[in-house]
Amino acid sequence: MALLGTIVNGICIIVGALLGAVFRHIPERIKSTVMNGIGLSVVVLGVKMGLESDQFLVVIISLVVGGALGEIWGIEEKLERLGKWVERRVGYGAEGAISKGFVSATLLFVVGSMAIVGALHSGLRGDHLVLYTKSILDGFASIILTATFGIGVIFSAIPVVVYQGSIALMATQIDRFIPPSALEAFIAESTATGGILIVAIGLNMLSLTSIRVANLLPSILVNALIVAFMHMLFG
Repeated sequence: MALLGTIVNGICIIVGALLGAVFRHIPERIKSTVMNGIGLSVVVLGVKMGLESDQFLVVIISLVVGGALGEIWGIEEKLERLGKWVERRVGYGAEGAISKGFVSATLLFVVGSMAIVGALHSGLRGDHLVLYTKSILDGFASIILTATFGIGVIFSAIPVVVYQGSIALMATQIDRFIPPSALEAFIAESTATGGILIVAIGLNMLSLTSIRVANLLPSILVNALIVAFMHMLFG
């Protein structure tokens, strides 16, 4: 079942968010320390993935072009508006709680190579181990995020399931059209590109930067186009 790993991921986020809502009175110093620990772990994970590129110039071009497209399209602003719309519909918590929790969790859970590679593995090979691992990480993170930002985190399960599920379903057919060498190149370069975005997320979690990570998301699409173009030229 290609969607099994994605479904488990969504369930873990929901369960974690509900637990976070129940235990939302966690002392601030505990939440701060745990979030810093998660932030540091995210940075290290991103660095590790960022070093997996075989053609780092592809990663740089993807980030430059993708970042420009993201700013033109205003992806982060649209995500924030979506979060505020959900906030108005639900009417939970303090001003901005729903949108901040939704956006923060969505960026953390959707951005990154674990989502892409895990979904590809689920669709191509029926191997859900990567997404199971991601599910555990997302579940624990959603507890802290909900305790920090509010119940808006629970709604991040929707884009996670849609995003990863779409990739997994497409991956069940992709090997009919894309040669194995091109697919391997895409996985390697998208892993590195996603790793850099994960580093940015970690730095934001540590309050060291305020990078508009969502506006860098098109770099994954640009990455795929560059890899496809290179494969057409060089085989």
